[in-house]
Amino acid sequence: MTVNKRGILFTIHHLAGLFTGLFILLMSLSGSVLIFRHELDQKPVVVQTSSPAIPVDSAYRLIRQYYPHAQISSCNLPDGPADPLSFFIYDASWQNGEKALEVFLHPQTGKRLGSRGGSDDPGNNFMSWLSKFHNSLLLDKTGEWLLGFFAMLFLVSLVTGLFLFRKSLLPVLLFRRSAWRTNNLHQLVGVYALLFNLLIAVTGFWMQRYVFKKEFYQSYDFNMTIKPSPAYPYRFDSAYAAVKSRYPDFTAYVIYFAQGTKGKTAVYGSRSSNAYIHSKKFADVIFLDSSGAVSKTRFINEISAGDRYDIINSQLHMGRYGGYGIKILYCLFGLSGSVLSITGFRLWRKRKRRSAVLTSSR
Repeated sequence: MTVNKRGILFTIHHLAGLFTGLFILLMSLSGSVLIFRHELDQKPVVVQTSSPAIPVDSAYRLIRQYYPHAQISSCNLPDGPADPLSFFIYDASWQNGEKALEVFLHPQTGKRLGSRGGSDDPGNNFMSWLSKFHNSLLLDKTGEWLLGFFAMLFLVSLVTGLFLFRKSLLPVLLFRRSAWRTNNLHQLVGVYALLFNLLIAVTGFWMQRYVFKKEFYQSYDFNMTIKPSPAYPYRFDSAYAAVKSRYPDFTAYVIYFAQGTKGKTAVYGSRSSNAYIHSKKFADVIFLDSSGAVSKTRFINEISAGDRYDIINSQLHMGRYGGYGIKILYCLFGLSGSVLSITGFRLWRKRKRRSAVLTSSR
């Protein structure tokens, strides 16, 4: 590579890193915490009893009793006997019904264990607030666009860094003494975490690609009007039993209730035959009509290749395709972005001071 080309690449790498430094720092720290979102999320403690699990139908009726004027949106089924049932509703008692309220029920008795808001209730739902921060910097559409823009710059910074320091890859990976210098931390971390950061940058940019489409800039006027949910037109548990009989390897995790007599209930979940890389809770969907019969399915093998890739891309970015080993690796390598941001900024300041000294000595 000629000196001129190397200088141009270094300038691009330098500017891209400088512009994305704070962004990388914030995304690195928040992402490393969100890897353990399920473990860190503070939900009501369930004191187990000897009673069987409460049917979804009964839980739905109880929510209507607790919140008679609420619109019931969805229900997250418990992952285990120590987890509560989680209903998302819209009720005038919370944010005038404009934001969802999460209500927890005991999975066996149906007793109301508590409630909390979403990202607008950080005191009770910090992980949801942190997730929104990670996804939009709490700046709504402006933040979403910034994430897409900075993800692109981060990718440029990584690719230019790869070309600039490609000759250092082997010495660093082989732990040669010549590569291990006290002032070489930026390069060392950059090499060891290169593949991981490329993965995060590419998958993150792909998730945010929609911000570069014209539809993103269209304005929509939407006013939430609460429609109290009526009694359900059929027994959901009976309908789900029929689903299990037809698709025995399917397990439901999230239920989106129909909002009208002609609407469909969407049951999200996964089949045991799905690959480990597919989403556990949202890979497959079964739609039930107003009588509770299966109207259509949207299994992972039935959707387009593009939609399948979107699911895999999201799983890769969030580290949701493995156990604690994958989560720990994601957390540790995720922190490398913070190290790159800080060490890169220190190198920039050092070069700036050196340039100022040279200029003053002339």
